[in-house]
Amino acid sequence: MTRLLLTIPEAAEALAISRSKLYQLLATGAVASIRIDGSRRIPVTALNEYIIRLTRKEVAV
Repeated sequence: MTRLLLTIPEAAEALAISRSKLYQLLATGAVASIRIDGSRRIPVTALNEYIIRLTRKEVAV
C-alpha cells in the first residue's frame, strides 16, 4: 500500500529541501499539514499541489 502521509523529515527529503525550509513552508501555509495526536504529518497530495503551484508560477513568468 502506498503511504498517504509523510513525516517532516520524509517530506523534506521528498522535496529535496531542508527540514527548516519545510517548517517555513508549513508556517506560511504554502504546504498543508495535519496533526494526528502530537505528530505532524504531510499528506503526499499536499506536496504534489505545492509542486504544481510552483510549476505554474514558473511557466507564467
